[in-house]
Amino acid sequence: MPTSSASSTSAAADAAKPATSSGGGVQSLERAFDLLERMADAGGEVGLSELSASSGLPLPTIHRLMRTLVACGYVRQQPNRRYALGPRLIRLGESSARLLGTWARPYLARLVEETGETANMALLDGDEIVYVAQVPSKHSMRMFTEVGRRVLPHSTGVGKALLAHTPPEEVRALLARTGMPAATEKTITTPDAFLAALEQVRRTGYAVDDNEQEIGVRCLAVSVPDSPTAAAISISGPAGRVTDEATEKIVPVLQTVAQELSEALAKTSSPPQG
Repeated sequence: MPTSSASSTSAAADAAKPATSSGGGVQSLERAFDLLERMADAGGEVGLSELSASSGLPLPTIHRLMRTLVACGYVRQQPNRRYALGPRLIRLGESSARLLGTWARPYLARLVEETGETANMALLDGDEIVYVAQVPSKHSMRMFTEVGRRVLPHSTGVGKALLAHTPPEEVRALLARTGMPAATEKTITTPDAFLAALEQVRRTGYAVDDNEQEIGVRCLAVSVPDSPTAAAISISGPAGRVTDEATEKIVPVLQTVAQELSEALAKTSSPPQG
C-alpha cells in the first residue's frame, strides 16, 4: 500500500497537469480560443458577463483566461472595463490569410484552366473584403482585383457570396457603417436592393458582379462551404466573355472547386493524431 506522502505527491502531480478535454486537447486552450471566437462574433468587444452568458463558463474561469490573454497581448481591456481583441492577433491573421491564399492557388489555377478567366479568393475581414489569392487569366487584361486589395462588400460578387447567409439586420448594420458608395453607375447603392441581391444568391447558389465594381468586367462568385474563416472564390473577365451562356458552364466549375477546396482546408485544420 503506498504511503500517505507518496499519495500526496501523486495528487500534487496530477493537479499540476493541464485539464484535458474529451477530445484529448488542453481544456484551457480550447476555452481561450472559444472566447476569442465569441469576441470576434460579437464585433471584437465584449463584457465578461456577455462571455459568461454565451459560453456557459463561470465568471471566475473567464476572468482567469482573459487575464492570461491580456498579458499575452491577444486581448486588451478597455477603459470601460470591457475586453477587446488585441493587436497581436493581427500578425497571426495576416500570416494565416497568406497561407490560406497559398493553399488555394492550385484550385484557382484549375479554375483558370477550365474557364479561361482570372480566378480570385477573398475573405471578409471586418467590414471589408480582402483579396488573398489570384491566378491571372492568360488573356491580357488588367483588372481591379489584386492580392491585398480591400473593397467594400456591396459592389463585389465575392462580397455578396460572403454575406448571403448573414442575418439581414447584421447586413444593414454593416452597410450603415461602410456606406454604399457607387464605384460605377451599376453599383447597388441601397440596403433593400442589396438584400434582394443576397436573396438571389441564396436562390441560385452563386453571386454576380455585373459591371458593378468596374465597367466592362463581370464576376461570378461562390462561397467556400465550411471554410475555417468566411471565404469565397470567383472568376472575373470581360463582360463580353462572361455572358449568361458562359455563366451556365462556369458556375458548376466554381461550385465543384469550392467544395474541393473546402475539403482540403478541412484536412489542414484537423488536429494531429496520436
